[in-house]
Amino acid sequence: MINCAGPFATTAAPVIEAALRAGIPYVDVAAEIEANADTFRNFADRARAAGALIVPAMAFYGGLGDLLASAAMGHWSAADEAHVAYGLSGWHPTAGTRAAGAVSGRRRAGRRVRYRNGRLEYHDDDLPTLEWPFPGPTGPRAVVGEFTMADVVTIPSHLSIPDVRTYMTVEAARDLLAPETPAPVPVDERGRSAQTFLVDVVVRSGGTERRAVASGRDIYAVTAPLAVEAVARILTGRTRAVGVASAGEVFDAPGFLRALSPHICLEPSP
Repeated sequence: MINCAGPFATTAAPVIEAALRAGIPYVDVAAEIEANADTFRNFADRARAAGALIVPAMAFYGGLGDLLASAAMGHWSAADEAHVAYGLSGWHPTAGTRAAGAVSGRRRAGRRVRYRNGRLEYHDDDLPTLEWPFPGPTGPRAVVGEFTMADVVTIPSHLSIPDVRTYMTVEAARDLLAPETPAPVPVDERGRSAQTFLVDVVVRSGGTERRAVASGRDIYAVTAPLAVEAVARILTGRTRAVGVASAGEVFDAPGFLRALSPHICLEPSP
């Protein structure tokens, strides 16, 4: 079962219930932080006991960052912090993105969320603007710090990292927050928009740093290959976990990323 019908705060639980009753694996493309946290909290024990597999956030946000962080970790069993910086050229949100954002905003009562000291916390602090050293050809860009995405649920669900932070380029954050920003428009034969992205993931332990980077075009166009590759691996038994598990836990992260080569470029290959 591939659930693409957000907002997932409404749809994830009943569809997971149906998948458990039917005895079939479940994958969704949720980017909603609270909805993903609910899936781990409410279904982990039942799914594990049933030997079922539930993979939330198998999408650009939550899935890709988790795979990159898992690949960067390599043989490390723990790290001090993980940073996921999104270098988007801009962001024309779909109607689904806007609907999911509205639901998340209501659940948070207007507050912001971050992952610190091993847990999600809500706050009213202003979001800082800083410069992130994206690798070339993007180069250093201004980003909004604490622009928290679903990676703060997926990464620490299986990696021992108490501090996970995500960042968004200022232009993309401004586009998303502006109500007049139009939806994306296809500009090529594959239906992709002109948007480009670079996801820069850094994990740090002590004084050592490891990095994994992926780039490509159209964040929405990458979600479908992520979900389909996940299903292909589930159906052919190439999995490493049962229960509720994120992409980096259930799949071989370097191999999964290499399989996405028609859709993303790895710089360098993890």
